[in-house]
Formats: sequence, structure tokens, C-alpha cells
Amino acid sequence: MLTGEYSHTIDDKGRFNFPAKFREELGESFFVTKGFDSNGCLFVYSKSEWNILADKILSLPFSKSRNIQRFMFSSAVEVTPDKQGRILIPQNLRDYAGLTKDILVIGVQNRAEIWNSAAWKAVCEDITPESVLDAMEQLDF
Repeated sequence: MLTGEYSHTIDDKGRFNFPAKFREELGESFFVTKGFDSNGCLFVYSKSEWNILADKILSLPFSKSRNIQRFMFSSAVEVTPDKQGRILIPQNLRDYAGLTKDILVIGVQNRAEIWNSAAWKAVCEDITPESVLDAMEQLDF
């Protein structure tokens, strides 16, 4: 289970030290792709979670899933941490998520997310106990 919030700095080459706790959970290599938030973030999946997601997407009718396939798969990259635990985020994904210097890696149960720190702060301003309770009530939780 991926949980927690970790602050990091990404260098000019697009490398940063990925949290050791998450590396243990995700395995020797894992997938990074575009996230769905309008503020821009990246989703990080273990190989097994990636395969589950890919199978679900590919089981949908092509006419309904082709844009999902394009969005998720065209930008995806498999990364392997180096000996220092760093991963390299390609320029196109850094641009998409606005990753320049200060970033956060957060755990979201079955995936991690990589955020520009300022963008994450803006998202958190909208997540209040009241908004979470309202969402839970709408889901009959």
C-alpha cells in the first residue's frame, strides 16, 4: 500500500531520489505516465498494477477507449532507479506536470503521484474535511 507524502528536488536533467518506501512496494522497475488532474501530475504504477490497468483499458471497445489508450500509453515510460535510488523523468512528462524544482511524491493506495509542490498545495486547498465527507456520502460510504 502506497501512503504518505515526500518532498524532493528534481535536478536539471529530470532526476530525483524516489522514496525508498515506494521503491520497495513498486519493485525494481515501474511505470510513470500522465495523470488526469488539470493541475498536472504524473501517475506511478508497479508492473502488476500497470498490467491490471492496461487489461481493463484494452478490454473496452476500441471506439470508446482509443483516446484513453493514446493518453495513457503514448506517454508511459518504464523507469528503473539507479544505485542512488534516483529515477529519470523524461522532458515531455516534466513539462506536462510542471516539474521544475520542488516536487512531492504522494502515495494513493495502489499508485503514487508526482506533483509540482505549488500545484499540490493548490489541490490541497480544495480538499477539506467537508468536501471529503460530501464525496463519501454521495458514494453511500
